[in-house]
This record gives sequence, structure tokens and C-alpha cells, in this order.
Amino acid sequence: MAETAETEEDVKARKERERDELYALDISGVEWECAPGTEQHEERVEIARLPGGAVAMRSSLEPETVLRYTEAEWRAFVLGARDGEFDLEPAAEG
Repeated sequence: MAETAETEEDVKARKERERDELYALDISGVEWECAPGTEQHEERVEIARLPGGAVAMRSSLEPETVLRYTEAEWRAFVLGARDGEFDLEPAAEG
């Protein structure tokens, strides 16, 4: 029996369900990590590993604002960052 491919609407609905489930998780007891070598008083990005390979991310200056990513979203971000996809162009001198 051949599987039918997900329609665009199916994919959108699945991603919305995944996002809703991810944001419904109680993360009050997670362990937050930051890059080695950063000082406590410095602004830093902190991440917490969630079930199913998901990741939560926040700024140390605004710990109440938490973004959550599915495993696939986090993997795509990390691979894009490694490839330089998010590198900023140097500011033009004026």
C-alpha cells in the first residue's frame, strides 16, 4: 500500500500541532545552559534541551521571554549558522 504525500494544508496543521504541544510543555524545571566562557553579568543566549530533541532558547537579560524550537527547526538553524547563512555583512563606514 502506497503512502500518500502530505498536502500543504496537512503540513501546516501538523506544524501548528507540534508548536502548540511544544509551548504547552511545563519547562519550569529545565536546566539552562550557555556557551562556555561567558560571565554571569554578560548578556548571553541560554538554551535548554526539551523532550523529543526540542530546544528552548532565551536571553539572560529577558529570561521570561522563551522561544521554543522543534528538533527539525533547531537542526535547520544550527546547520544554517554553521554554513554562515546568518552572518551579518560588515557595517559600511560612513
